[in-house]
Amino acid sequence: MTTYVYDFSEGSKDMKDLLGGKGANLAEMTNLGLPVPPGFTISTDACRVYLETGDLPDELDAEVSEHLERLEKEMGRSLGQPDGPLLVSVRSGAKFSMPGMMETVLNVGLNDESVHGLAALAEGDERFAYDSYRRLLQMFGATVLGIDPAVFADALDDLKQERDVSADVELGVDDLRGLVSTYQGLVEEHSGRPFPQDPREQMDLAVRAVFESWNTERAVLYRRQERIPGDLGTAVNICSMVFGNGGDDSGTGVAFTRDPASGAQGVYGDYLQNAQGEDVVAGIRNTVPLADLEKVDKAVYDELLDIMATLEGHYRDLCDIEFTVEHGKLWMLQTRVGKRTAEAAFRIACQLVDQELIDLDEALDRVTGAQLAQLMFPRFDASAERTLVAKGMNASPGAAVGKAVFDSGTAVEWADRGEDVILVRRETTPDDLRGMVVARGILTSRGGKTSHAAVVARGMGRTCVCGADSLKVDVKARTLTTADGTTIAEGDVISIDGTTGEVFAGEVPVEDSLVVRWFEGEDTDTEDDLVGAVARLMEHADERRRLRVRANADTPEDASRARRFGAQGIGLCRTEHMFLGERKALVERLILADSEEEQESALAELLPHQREDFLGIFEAMDGLPVTIRLIDPPLHEFLPDYTDLAVEVALHDERGNRDTKEHGLLDAVKRLHEENPMLGLRGVRLGIVIPGLFEMQARAILEAAAARRKAGGDPQPEIMIPLVATVQELELVASHITEVAHEIEERDGVELSFAVGTMIELPRAVMAAAEIARAAEFFSFGTNDLTQMTWGFSRDDVEASFFSAYLEKGIFGVSPFESLDTDGVGRLVRYATEQGRKARPDLHLGVCGEHGGDPDSIHFFDEVGLDYVSCSPFRVPVARLEAGRSAAAAAAADS
Repeated sequence: MTTYVYDFSEGSKDMKDLLGGKGANLAEMTNLGLPVPPGFTISTDACRVYLETGDLPDELDAEVSEHLERLEKEMGRSLGQPDGPLLVSVRSGAKFSMPGMMETVLNVGLNDESVHGLAALAEGDERFAYDSYRRLLQMFGATVLGIDPAVFADALDDLKQERDVSADVELGVDDLRGLVSTYQGLVEEHSGRPFPQDPREQMDLAVRAVFESWNTERAVLYRRQERIPGDLGTAVNICSMVFGNGGDDSGTGVAFTRDPASGAQGVYGDYLQNAQGEDVVAGIRNTVPLADLEKVDKAVYDELLDIMATLEGHYRDLCDIEFTVEHGKLWMLQTRVGKRTAEAAFRIACQLVDQELIDLDEALDRVTGAQLAQLMFPRFDASAERTLVAKGMNASPGAAVGKAVFDSGTAVEWADRGEDVILVRRETTPDDLRGMVVARGILTSRGGKTSHAAVVARGMGRTCVCGADSLKVDVKARTLTTADGTTIAEGDVISIDGTTGEVFAGEVPVEDSLVVRWFEGEDTDTEDDLVGAVARLMEHADERRRLRVRANADTPEDASRARRFGAQGIGLCRTEHMFLGERKALVERLILADSEEEQESALAELLPHQREDFLGIFEAMDGLPVTIRLIDPPLHEFLPDYTDLAVEVALHDERGNRDTKEHGLLDAVKRLHEENPMLGLRGVRLGIVIPGLFEMQARAILEAAAARRKAGGDPQPEIMIPLVATVQELELVASHITEVAHEIEERDGVELSFAVGTMIELPRAVMAAAEIARAAEFFSFGTNDLTQMTWGFSRDDVEASFFSAYLEKGIFGVSPFESLDTDGVGRLVRYATEQGRKARPDLHLGVCGEHGGDPDSIHFFDEVGLDYVSCSPFRVPVARLEAGRSAAAAAAADS
């Protein structure tokens, strides 16, 4: 029989699949002997049953009752008993941290009778009791009954305004007693039912609400953003309440064992006296630095530092800790491996190696290619003029420029039309996630480094400045007012620096980051701990990886930059890009030619241009392989739009200015028009149908290689035939290339070294891989087209028409053009790899689609056994790092 409920003493940190991250870590802290309030966890198994069937498992009620009785016996009090109630928190906890995305209800068990018992337990402190009761009503109403949180927030604000106070703690017991009555009325008015007085009913409804919160819009959006599977479900943690809102000797806080923004070692976190945990995370009240706790209660502070050191040593990583102080007694409410910025991730990984807590392989596992990409983002130009308007907390680094917007919906609307935006809020809530995802940066006037905005922004790699309290944010007026009275309206451009916490009016220019300048080979300060950490882990990744990394580059400039970034050759040089600009007229001549002589003349004029292109690329990549794809797209892409041209010709004819050449061009465009050009005359088919086209390109490549070899260089061209479906196509084109090569060798007296291969981008080519491999020296998987052909998608059409709906409905976890569909397209890659190598053991295999720079896809390509991936120059360092991480992970799995 399935067990659904576990006491904290029955679990461990290794049971995250079953107990969720929060439950597993509460169990781990309990086992370590740390001060954790007693409680139990309802497993993710129960959540999955609830989500699948719409009801809780039959056995769950009895199991919960059994564990609740144990808890009541241990605490010496019953849930909600009138004369001294046991109160509990009901909190979500998924396997992967989803900060603020799911629900929490505190103080469960309070009602109109037990509120007096709570006051008695607190030595007659009625203010504390009614403050706790109004919090339960507010959270229960919003979370369980679905009432707009603003309903309660507005009532609280109205009361504070009526009493002429600015903070909740300034309200007296009579004020809070009245607020409880107001909230109860609001609950009945907006939900159609009174607030439940039965404590067990409160708890059971809260459990259901937590399970249901797994599929809220914000939770689904967050999972999609973070690529968290949608079928995991959440656990529910029932924990005996401890109270931080019992007076100045109580409080609540969040601590980090290292700075999650920079990685620096020290005491980091926020503390708030006389408050409950949600006050800190929500950023409703500005906190004080954790170090200030030493002045408030040194004994608690010293104990907390000892526990922080214990947890970091135990988890061997940065830990994020939530705690409460109840009348001078410290309680640990949560710990987890903390989210951190990219900058912090690299620094901390190397610090832990130096402390001999982890080795370099594990350090590679602690950083990601996505984080490295963030470090390569631009930063503000230090020499540029700027107008500082405020300074807040540097919650998540980076430089962000955009138009100020004041709500999530506007952020999405403006971003959809191509505008860069900065989301400005007093404080963010989980409902702001959609706007946070599309914004360049996030600015809040409240909250600290552990507020919702800060934690979520760090997780997403979004620039964020929090707690800029000199700014007055008026969401209704859609304005931001600075300390000197300057008003910034919605649509005005602002710039925020998440590294320094500075906020500027207007646009501040950006420059390359220090990490990019190091990759570029500039004389940067490698003593800088960030650059040093990146250099150290990149060196280890290069030592570890089997998979080689090439670049997609079409110009000598791109090739040179790719080489500086560590590329080991070019995996895709697109020759069609060389036919644009001034050369487009030559392509038109080729298309319009009425005879072989005219075609040959046009090809002869194109030849020297192509040769010069390749010569520059061979010089930049001397000694490294350069894979050159012969022309792939249909020729009509080089001609004017048919409708536009027809209108222009008709107008000229109407005015008596008939142009024979124009008519010939229109006839050619009409002749070449195809209903579906992606499946028409392109790639190898074009080279076979237009005599001399591929031979001209091959001649340009090989003549450039001959010239480079004569100059003492070491060119290594690889000629790639696109869109091959049958071995006969490849054999025919390859024979012409060989003839051209022999002619050049005899004429120039030079021995050429080159390879001929093909792209595998058609399902038929996959199935015929063994046969094609006998004529190909290499395969390069064109995963963009292979994805289109396998799914039956036209990428340009479907991304605009229905991809967003597929992502929202969970049909896609991520776009198959962004990360390889390993279950479908990936199987084709694996099959072609296996069949190709069976037929030709020395077959060289790579990938040149956009997936070559995607971290998850790189791990798959490494596991399948490809020899290299190829990606844009800027993503070469990312691919190098991920290839090293993949190799280290494989070695760890085998050990």
